[in-house]
Amino acid sequence: MTEPGEPTGSTRRMPTVEQSDGEATVPVPDASAEARAPVPTLDQGDGRAGRFWSARRVPAALLALVLLGAAGLLLYDIAAVRADRPAMRWRRSLADGLAERHLDDLVVLIGAGVAALIGLWLILQALTPGLRDLLPMRRDRAEVRAGLDRTAAALVLRDRAAEVAGVQSVRVGMGRRRAKVRALSHFRELDDVRADLDAVLETAVRELGLAKPPALSVQVHRPPKKG
Repeated sequence: MTEPGEPTGSTRRMPTVEQSDGEATVPVPDASAEARAPVPTLDQGDGRAGRFWSARRVPAALLALVLLGAAGLLLYDIAAVRADRPAMRWRRSLADGLAERHLDDLVVLIGAGVAALIGLWLILQALTPGLRDLLPMRRDRAEVRAGLDRTAAALVLRDRAAEVAGVQSVRVGMGRRRAKVRALSHFRELDDVRADLDAVLETAVRELGLAKPPALSVQVHRPPKKG
């Protein structure tokens, strides 16, 4: 039974939204999937992506603290000298030592070597991207970058290799350019197991979606005999 004025059949009332002036409006349904703007993609379809750059927060913070402390101490000493006070003992000792020692002195050579090593380390930190454990993935969407941890990639390859018949145990070493797989087979011919591993792992590497897929190095051996 239906009350008078109640809609019958399969029709139902659409929800309404009350506005401040008391008028009710029906919400506009979402646009269809065809009318939506497509996801922007790169013009180049090769999916190349560079490595992720580390922020280098720890080296930058250490260098900033050292420079800040040295500059503050030097400025304080200069201001004290300008105020007709004697210079600090460390600066007088350093000036006297540099005036008395020659360039071929062992202490001077050691100090210069340490300073050169620190400078080279800072230059290396500035010119290298870092984050070696993060493998860049294929970039098939504009403004989207993704990376895969090397440990996670090694676990995926290990699980795929363990599914091959005849494989008893697997060890995977994942590098940026090469993936080394060492498997132990307790039955089947080693050549057959190695062929199956090559096929399975090549497919697994492609499915990882890495920008630069690593080369595979597969080794299959028999487990050592007990006793």
